[in-house]
Amino acid sequence: MKKIIATVGPSLLHTTPLSEVHNERNIYRINGAHGTVEDIEQYILKIQKQIPEAKILMDLPGNKVRTAEFEDGYIDIEENKEFDILFTQMNYINFYSHLKVGNTIWANDSIFRFTVKNIDKNNQTINLLSHSTGKLLNNKGMHVRGIHEHIPFLFEKDKGLIELANKYNLAYIGLSFVRTQADIIEAKKLITSDSIIISKVETLAAVKNLVEILTEVEYILIDRGDLSTEIGLVKVPAYQDYIIDKAVFHGKKVFLATQFLKSMELNPVPTIPEVIDLYNTLKKGIYGIQMSEETAVGKYPKHCLDTIAGLIDEINEERLV
Repeated sequence: MKKIIATVGPSLLHTTPLSEVHNERNIYRINGAHGTVEDIEQYILKIQKQIPEAKILMDLPGNKVRTAEFEDGYIDIEENKEFDILFTQMNYINFYSHLKVGNTIWANDSIFRFTVKNIDKNNQTINLLSHSTGKLLNNKGMHVRGIHEHIPFLFEKDKGLIELANKYNLAYIGLSFVRTQADIIEAKKLITSDSIIISKVETLAAVKNLVEILTEVEYILIDRGDLSTEIGLVKVPAYQDYIIDKAVFHGKKVFLATQFLKSMELNPVPTIPEVIDLYNTLKKGIYGIQMSEETAVGKYPKHCLDTIAGLIDEINEERLV
């Protein structure tokens, strides 16, 4: 049975109770990037109260550098204009030490692109030139290609969330920004529960080291958003096919994530390209699909999950005439 990972949040779990969408194929994902460890423990308790037998995925934030501490929750940015961001407005305060003038920063899954113009250690600011217009929110990724190998694999918050997963014996733990087999071994030393590891493939290093990573886990998840910041959007389809083929060849189960039903955050019906992408993806032999913002903050989480379930059933019973 193909699985659906549904991310909980203000929409699914709070506005839409799990009882309205629950199915044995569902896995409920907690995005560990949002909230404190104490906040996330409350999410576990709320899920278990609504669906005691729920399978829960604790998705660790990993060593992804994210914006933080914007006073209003965001800052406005404009194309071709410079702006400053404080060292302390990052979840990893030493991010600046990995930067050089001229570096490109890809933010919020490549939606925004910035160029580093200056690093002022005295005033603890990074001056950036924006090539995009919009609102840069708290907790959004700030990615520079090629620096992940120089950042610790597990931040302190990751370790705290692993302790939570151990305490509640959660079904799955998602390891983010895995680079090598050694990263998984490091995490395994901290996992004392029966939690199954899902190793996320979202860095170029993970793609290069995929075969050795597959020796450590039975499940992987391809995060197309973060991977796109590493390799560029136009390369994502080829990389996706390569990773799926390699994992399936080695007998591993593959989840896919990122923007499958993006339009359904605001609309109750998907677009035709979204349905076709989902259909082709599900036919590739993958094990499951992950919904992120679509269910966590979108207006129509039940419609999203019904759409995927309907496509799965259609494929299982497919007859053209």
